[in-house]
Amino acid sequence: MKKTKRKKYVKKQGSRRKVIDLTMVKSLEMITRLCRKARSLNEKGPWTAEEDQKLLAYIGEHGHGSWRSLPAKAGLQRCGKSCRLRWTNYLRPDIKRGKFSLQEEQTIIQLHALLGNRWSAIAAHLPKRTDNEIKNYWNTHIKKRLTKMGIDPVTHKLKTHALCTSQSKYTANLSHMAQWESARLEAEARFIRESKHVSNPYHSQLPLLLNHKATYPPPLALPQPATTAVFRYT
Repeated sequence: MKKTKRKKYVKKQGSRRKVIDLTMVKSLEMITRLCRKARSLNEKGPWTAEEDQKLLAYIGEHGHGSWRSLPAKAGLQRCGKSCRLRWTNYLRPDIKRGKFSLQEEQTIIQLHALLGNRWSAIAAHLPKRTDNEIKNYWNTHIKKRLTKMGIDPVTHKLKTHALCTSQSKYTANLSHMAQWESARLEAEARFIRESKHVSNPYHSQLPLLLNHKATYPPPLALPQPATTAVFRYT
């Protein structure tokens, strides 16, 4: 099979020469024109309610088919990618929209720690949620919240400075608690000593009482019993 020769020309760049394939240049120019056209279609701004109704009516009657040919058939001045994203992320009837629940947030965090930024795989575990909505919620809410908590949103581990800060705070709290406990015990001991002193005032005079020889008064003389006279009769 005979190979077709491609047209080439030599472009001088100073003392060097650069051989450029003309067919490659033409294909690049065509791609550039297509990209510019798609960019001009994408720069139309947000979707209007009228455009949404046209897209819903066409897909409801014919199905989406080829997204590249859909805009012209549906009468939309949009590119196929814009129509596909609009249908997939906003207009599908089985989409669940609204605030994420706490259970859904925990599921997203756990799956992100295992799968990373694979939003389609994460969306497969959350029924009726789109990968685009999950990605936006992660970047606008969960990621910022984890960063404020000192957790790296990529590795899901505590950052080094946050770990040192938490350890220093824990050490300071322990020291403060030990000082407070020591002061409490000292206050309790002082209170016990003062209460004993108040309840037993003679306690302080006990040594003097032990060394002092007590002097007792002499015993009282007991009264003698009266004598009875005995008379004899002769």
